[in-house]
Amino acid sequence: MKIGVVGLGLMGGSLARALKKYTSHTVCGVDTDPKTLRDAYAAGAIDCDTDTSACDIVFVCLFPQASIDYMLHTEFKENAIIADICGVKRFVEDQVSRPLYERGLRYVGTHPMAGKETGGFVHSDADLYQGASFIITLTDHTDSNARAELAQLMGELGFARITECSARKHDEVIGYTSQLAHIVSNAYVKSEAAQDFRGFSAGSFMDLTRVARLDPQMWTELFLMNGDILTAEIDELIANITALRNAILTQNERNLCAMLADGSEKKERLNKEIR
Repeated sequence: MKIGVVGLGLMGGSLARALKKYTSHTVCGVDTDPKTLRDAYAAGAIDCDTDTSACDIVFVCLFPQASIDYMLHTEFKENAIIADICGVKRFVEDQVSRPLYERGLRYVGTHPMAGKETGGFVHSDADLYQGASFIITLTDHTDSNARAELAQLMGELGFARITECSARKHDEVIGYTSQLAHIVSNAYVKSEAAQDFRGFSAGSFMDLTRVARLDPQMWTELFLMNGDILTAEIDELIANITALRNAILTQNERNLCAMLADGSEKKERLNKEIR
């Protein structure tokens, strides 16, 4: 089978590397950067870099709007599976699902739950997806055979779990588990106190600021495309922080201790569920 990977950054590059390492499929890489293509060839991640019109499966690994544009304006093989890996699903699905279906193509929204703070092909890794979850979002037009084919392929690449849900459910969960975490981390590191703490930092600071380093353009798109859900999560966070602040400001030891205990207990329950 011939598989196309459009966009050979961290995610697409890792996908191409994994396909070459763990399967016997031919991988066609597409990227606008000549150096990235040279690096991909040198790493043995791709077999060719022609267009994806002859590919049986095409993974579109670009920023959301660029992914939409590529899927809408590119010629694909009839009945090919077209899968974007964008971190928001409703916005993308609304733009491409019906047009691709009407062209005789099998669109499947997907999101591999893995990554790093650093981007680009240079940081890609064939084992990035080992043990990770792979999300498939379903529409009225989602082809069951395409779903099954992608699920089997992702299993070969090392994904430990395939999760199926609606695009809205995906965006609701990701708005909290990923996007809000990036918002908090990015805001937290802007404190003046962050400029002068040498010798005072332990693991807490590094844990909380790990994802503050991000691609501004990509995350701007993701935040705005999921703005309704994300702003609701931010509002809830502000309310929780405000309650803690007020308890500290008024020296309300009882309320403060109760709120801290509640958060600690919720985290403990989450740890047990995640295991």
